Amino acid sequence: MLKLEGVTKRYKGASVNAVDNLDLEVRPGEIFGFLGPNGAGKTTTIRMVVGLLAADRGRIVVNGHDLASDPIAAKRSIGFVPDNPNLYPKLTGLEYLNLIGDVYGVDGPTRKRRLDHYLGMFELTSAVGDLVQSFSRGMKQKLALTGALLHEPPLFILDEPMVGLDPRSAHLFKSIMREHVHQGNTVFFSTHVLEVAEQLCDRVGIINKGQLIACGTMDELRRASGRAGSNLEKLFLELTDAGGDHEE
Repeated sequence: MLKLEGVTKRYKGASVNAVDNLDLEVRPGEIFGFLGPNGAGKTTTIRMVVGLLAADRGRIVVNGHDLASDPIAAKRSIGFVPDNPNLYPKLTGLEYLNLIGDVYGVDGPTRKRRLDHYLGMFELTSAVGDLVQSFSRGMKQKLALTGALLHEPPLFILDEPMVGLDPRSAHLFKSIMREHVHQGNTVFFSTHVLEVAEQLCDRVGIINKGQLIACGTMDELRRASGRAGSNLEKLFLELTDAGGDHEE
């Protein structure tokens, strides 16, 4: 579903690569957690995958489409929610969602059915006619999630998706992620909330200083570290040499 081969990115003026020769494969039908300390390269990687940043070298393939040679097909396979969604403040919520539906070619009856489902789930039905600029951060996050799911993307990519969600909405969103993969789709998300990653993910990848330092199921990570019974937080801290002093 998603494959990165030797993907590298260095920002202008930097002395080291933000992402350094990254190889990663995310399989169809799994929830994959992408973890790492602050500045490890998570968001840079995600921005390259969704086409917001160009890789300096390497290859990215989304749902069988090479991002460099077939960017439109690759991007049509993705639903993306950044950590701080930039929505159109002068549109109403419904106008924004209809814009997204038009971009992805979602037909009227399908659009209405899906919008009714997600807006009701996120308790946005009564507010969707208001201007986006009047929405709280949490409401904007829910609106962005609804828009990203509107075309039922094969690959759902999220950067810190739980930020701004109240506990009930976070619980619902976890259910949505599971439902999405049960339909044969894939979820790829970054998070600092290791408990959520341990509960939700089929596999996790840990990136540090731009390099993938671990990847696998919880059992595989435990075996590789020789730490049977360790939770994800302990494994993460050991693998990133964070100890108790690392700032999350």
